[in-house]
Amino acid sequence: MSQESPKHISRYRSFEAFWPYYLAEHAKPATRALHFVGTLLGLGLALAAILLQNWALLPVALVCGYLFAWIGHIAIEHNRPATFQYPLWSFLSDFRMLGLWLTGRLGQEIRRTQSNDQDAPT
Repeated sequence: MSQESPKHISRYRSFEAFWPYYLAEHAKPATRALHFVGTLLGLGLALAAILLQNWALLPVALVCGYLFAWIGHIAIEHNRPATFQYPLWSFLSDFRMLGLWLTGRLGQEIRRTQSNDQDAPT
């Protein structure tokens, strides 16, 4: 009889705890820029799919969104995308990061989360 491996215990138990980690994994502006390009192209393709009722565009929208992001992680950030371990929170964080960038508040949020990380006990 084989022994089962213990279930993976998530390091982050809430979205708010995950958010500073997500921003830290996107520390370089070029990585964030690739995320924004991919997300905006993905949204545009999804909107086109709905308006044109061309449902074949939906998988293209997903691939487009993730492809740009993953290129940023591999080529620029040199880390593993959080999507693999936290798919829903990563998806939501991408839109939160985009929204903050579009409203000019991303830099402030990055500084806030960095200062909270430095204040945390080790």
